[in-house]
Amino acid sequence: MRYVVILLVGVLLGGTAAIFFLGVPPAKSAPGQAVQPPDKSGNPPATVVISLDQGFIDAVLATTFSGLGTPTFQLGQTRIDGFERIEHALFQGGCTNTITLLPEGSGVKTGVQFRNGSVYAPMAFTGSYNLAGCLQFKGWAQTSIKFSFDQEKQTVYGHVDVEGVNLEGVNPIANNFVTVFVQSAINQRVNPLVLVSEPQLSLMIPVKASNGVVKARAKDVRAEILEGSLKLYLTYEFSGVKGQGGT
Repeated sequence: MRYVVILLVGVLLGGTAAIFFLGVPPAKSAPGQAVQPPDKSGNPPATVVISLDQGFIDAVLATTFSGLGTPTFQLGQTRIDGFERIEHALFQGGCTNTITLLPEGSGVKTGVQFRNGSVYAPMAFTGSYNLAGCLQFKGWAQTSIKFSFDQEKQTVYGHVDVEGVNLEGVNPIANNFVTVFVQSAINQRVNPLVLVSEPQLSLMIPVKASNGVVKARAKDVRAEILEGSLKLYLTYEFSGVKGQGGT
């Protein structure tokens, strides 16, 4: 009866009412500082440029789906008054309460696109949710990715922002609620993405003749988004450490 009342309210008031009654956790904030475009005056000394084109990203995604399987996220978790709770009853009746990313679906191919100075990531998906009966749904989400850099952790992160969810074959009464679940799942189960971690970002150059090493740590990361490619500008600071020259 409770969900029937909520559904009726959702029809009248739309997605805002659905979010209010069901509760959606806020998206996790991106760690570190937002990555800025390159300095127009030129790159500072000790800057390395890494370029990634569209074909490389497509190959990584294709291998992910073919070699690792389709990513699946659990639904059914809500947060009320700052506390998380699991609706165990929702997992009964054979409904999986999951959302699964697909390589392609609803006329959309899951991928990452570099265009118009931004990074876009359309995501095709399918799933089910036990909402007054097992509700099967499919569609795609339009998302964008923003970069941040945590200097202390020497890590470049990506943060997926859900800009819109497009569903097909869903009763209009339940459309707003499924949209809430999908947005919550992507925001909470995907973010933040670790794009480049410390082992890949930091450098250590042995100098055996001096019985030491030269360590390089990134102090600044910039990003330039071109049509079909991404350039990362990594600016390093160096330090010498004696006694770690190795053999």
